[in-house]
Amino acid sequence: MQENPGLAAELAWRGLLHQQTDGAAAHLAASPRVVYCGFDPTAPSLHIGNLVPVMLLAQLARVGHRCVALVGGGTAMIGDPSGKSAERPLLDAETIDANAARIRDQLGRVLGAAGGAGVTLASNAEWLREIRMIDFMRDIGKHFSVNYMLAKDSVQSRLDAGISYTEFSYMLLQAYDFLELNRRHGVTVQVGGSDQWGNLTAGVELLRRAAGVEAHALTAPLVTTSSGKKFGKSEGGAVWLDGAMTSPYRFYQFWYNIEDADAGKYLRMFTFGTHAEIEEMEASHAAAPHERGAQRALACAMTDMIHGVQARKVVAEASRVVFDRRADPASISDDVFATLARELPSASAPADASVDVLAVLEQALGQSRSAGRKLLQQGAVTVNGRKLAPTDTGVPVSEAVRGRWLVVRKGGRDVAIVEVGVSR
Repeated sequence: MQENPGLAAELAWRGLLHQQTDGAAAHLAASPRVVYCGFDPTAPSLHIGNLVPVMLLAQLARVGHRCVALVGGGTAMIGDPSGKSAERPLLDAETIDANAARIRDQLGRVLGAAGGAGVTLASNAEWLREIRMIDFMRDIGKHFSVNYMLAKDSVQSRLDAGISYTEFSYMLLQAYDFLELNRRHGVTVQVGGSDQWGNLTAGVELLRRAAGVEAHALTAPLVTTSSGKKFGKSEGGAVWLDGAMTSPYRFYQFWYNIEDADAGKYLRMFTFGTHAEIEEMEASHAAAPHERGAQRALACAMTDMIHGVQARKVVAEASRVVFDRRADPASISDDVFATLARELPSASAPADASVDVLAVLEQALGQSRSAGRKLLQQGAVTVNGRKLAPTDTGVPVSEAVRGRWLVVRKGGRDVAIVEVGVSR
């Protein structure tokens, strides 16, 4: 194991450490440990808010601790009350299992990108769905008083609105996971988000009482943007890791559009750059924020990790086409054009002698024909980089890139893609 007496300081520098049990730093520094983090499969994908505890786990893996990523195929059938103001709807086992399989794949990719050795993927469905109620109450429930459970924030916050016995018992199930993972894999440290602190410390207490084992917990902070908004939300809702739910292009755009004040913070938190590399990037960004160098580096690193290098190359080039009016359409690949056609307003045109520009402006950009004529008179329309004259209502098909693609731009940032010879 790489000696790292400053691990807690490193995690704090990266903004990944919020709370830790007494003695956790010494426990981690003494020898390689087995650490776990649990993930809830009540949705078919993780979102980028889930990446905060994932990155905490990944950083521990990078310095030699062996890590277990646990998908809650059993606990998801109950529902975690932490951070929730009302009872969760219960999902059937088939849905949970399908979600869990997809999330396991995502965790494997992210933790693989971290470069840590010995990452194990597991599901608590393996033991929780088979447990006998009487055995659980005798062996686990006896270690927790009702007063202890009532004192937890996840329960306190729900007392006025009401909490079912089902969700009230959730912390015991998560604590039992910790005990079972200690028996199976030697786990002695659990990490999670700060809203999980009560559940994590319940597990620490169970290991001490039921097994006489020293155990510890660490939490990562719940992240907000510099403007105070909840991290991980875009105008379209959550930013998912699944490319079918948030496309690689939209994923890249989320990171590229991060506020200047947050770029350095997220580079530290979500990438594996060294102190020197990140501080140099922050200095360069402070000197020329308009170039968005920090955001570009962040968007590239995150898209590489979640969607792969090839997908990142395509979406980064697509982004450049949108924001750089000098981009040469002839240099754009069909993959990039196809991405742009999916993500931007688009239109189709028959393979006639010319393309009706007014029809394109109407179909793709919502401009009436009279408004389109006015834009042409103002010199505000370009096709494949050529500014159209007021009379250029038809563009020859010969100007289409490879006889197929046209980039129509209204002003600076309103862009549409036309595919010639197809019908939609």
